[in-house]
Amino acid sequence: MDRNRLGEETSPYLLQHKDNPVHWQPWGEAALAAAKAENKPILLSVGYAACHWCHVMAHESFENPAIAALMNALYINIKVDREERPDLDAIYQHALALLGEQGGWPLTMFLSPDGEPFWGGTYFPPEPRWGRPGFAQVLQGVAQTYRSEPDKVAKNVTILREALAKLGQAQPGEGIDPALYDRMAERLLREIDPLNGGIGTAPKFPQCGIFELLWRAWRRTRQAPYRDAVLRTLTTICQGGIYDHLGGGFARYSVDARWLVPHFEKMLYDNAELIDLLTTVWQGERDPLYAQRIAETIGWLEREMVTEGGGFASSLDADSEHEEGKFYVWSAAEIDAALGADAAIFKEIYAVTPEGNWEGHNILNRLHHPALLADETEALLARCRAQLFARRAPRVRPGLDDKVLADWNGLMIAALAQAATVFERPDWLALAARAFAFVQSDMAAPDGRLFHSWRAGRARHPATVDDYANLCRAALALHEATQDPSYLAVAQGWIGVLDRHYWDTDAGGYFFAANDTPGLIARAKTAADAAVPAGNGTLVGVLTRLAILTGEQRYRERAETIIRTFAGEVARNFFPLGTLINNAELAQAPVQIVLVGKAGDPELAALRRAVYAVSLPRRIVQSVAPGEALPASHPAHGKTLVGGKPTAYICEGPVCSLPIVTSQEVIDALAKLR
Repeated sequence: MDRNRLGEETSPYLLQHKDNPVHWQPWGEAALAAAKAENKPILLSVGYAACHWCHVMAHESFENPAIAALMNALYINIKVDREERPDLDAIYQHALALLGEQGGWPLTMFLSPDGEPFWGGTYFPPEPRWGRPGFAQVLQGVAQTYRSEPDKVAKNVTILREALAKLGQAQPGEGIDPALYDRMAERLLREIDPLNGGIGTAPKFPQCGIFELLWRAWRRTRQAPYRDAVLRTLTTICQGGIYDHLGGGFARYSVDARWLVPHFEKMLYDNAELIDLLTTVWQGERDPLYAQRIAETIGWLEREMVTEGGGFASSLDADSEHEEGKFYVWSAAEIDAALGADAAIFKEIYAVTPEGNWEGHNILNRLHHPALLADETEALLARCRAQLFARRAPRVRPGLDDKVLADWNGLMIAALAQAATVFERPDWLALAARAFAFVQSDMAAPDGRLFHSWRAGRARHPATVDDYANLCRAALALHEATQDPSYLAVAQGWIGVLDRHYWDTDAGGYFFAANDTPGLIARAKTAADAAVPAGNGTLVGVLTRLAILTGEQRYRERAETIIRTFAGEVARNFFPLGTLINNAELAQAPVQIVLVGKAGDPELAALRRAVYAVSLPRRIVQSVAPGEALPASHPAHGKTLVGGKPTAYICEGPVCSLPIVTSQEVIDALAKLR
């Protein structure tokens, strides 16, 4: 371990560190074996390419020759991209939480040569600062403890080992009582910022799963506070500084309560979830602001985030020229020079002042003018934005992390498929289908099992349950959008992989990592959402849809088992369980809509358009040709055309509506559903 070996990796994050004087090693058997051979503790550093504080610690410490010399002398140093190895990150983040520390990135963990944690933290400054010890002090202190107090280290290792073993344990229950949905929504409503929207104060994350839960409560109860909370939050996010008003796309989160100051990195998964939620809410509200943000964000995706072959890149960095947000902010003088006579109205609407609204600069936002103005004024502002976008283009761009992640691509493909269907945009559907084809062709092994990450022509790292869950959901969204049966078959095949390699045969639920993933000291199993929706929660929806589409009850039974496996968690703390709860509602009360007619028939297309004209998250849509049989268990089995016309049937439980042959009747029937 006498040199830095990160230059042999594909991860942009790891390659950012290939020239550090630290003798960084990638995670693997070689590094672990060296730690054992030399009886050295391991320093594990976990981060990701768009992480601002990761860059800060790298510049302050990992590029510092004196600190690097300490690291090389005292440790085997391993660098991990948390986006490439979320399985590893989850284990060591949990270990840090068990130590009573706040998690986050960069994650700095100290491990035994066997890879077992005994102490850690996140960012450490190079010298003592803000009440935190300097990193050099930490390095020397931990190494001294490891050498002179092995019993103390062994005790920590044992305590954490026993606690980490519980990562695979869930709190089971009998299921989720439907009466709980309204009580959970009512409880969540108390956490909403009534002025700015969002949960709590600062920092603020979009938390789309929670706001989908509140939207479902509005659709279910028609109680206006649920609707108001969702609309206030989405409108403020859409008009705040967290949105890139020139180039489209949302930043990861806001550091303040008003959604003004973003943490400037743009992540694929955030944008996927927001496109999905905005589309669902737009169906109910028809707010042109939401439609505009969806289109602009997909425009950003297509322009900046599509990799060679069609997969979607992971993220754009927060920094450019070593400064956070530099690419995105403006001075009033720059706006004046770019826009001339139009500068005054633009500065008024987008809150641009000589003193700025953030560190002497201006983050463009419309928080004081959230409502869209007259068409003529909005057209003028659009021309101004186009001019500023062109003026911004020559700036040094934030770094692009162009690795393709299976789970994040699944989220975006599903969101695009839904938006394409709702807004009748075949170009968006083609974008989704191309990305899905890329994952199938370039991110799968010959035996059909997926890899988690792809970059520079190499697919690597074992897939997680989130990869399969999100891609199964994407396959079913594409199947619904296209009625191509091959997508349904792919989803069924991937569920088979999950059942063989991820299912907990003792207690139910899917483990995060496969049973043959090497080098893990524990296997987590959770339904709690993190930055992305939890795979177990997503799979409840996937399995419910598969049961209805195929008639195979084993899928429904598996979905019900997952719900029971984690039902006890809902009573204990339901806040991180939005995806599980939303999909449990789908499993308990799906609205099955069957469209019977010949493909290409304009009247069938009109009925289909009407199906998506109403916001109905519990919707499952099937199109069948005349004479084509639905599964015998389907409540619409045997139903066909009426009077030779394309016909819709809307079914809840075992009961279907009378046949419907006009679009308005479809809209009226769906609008009455709660």
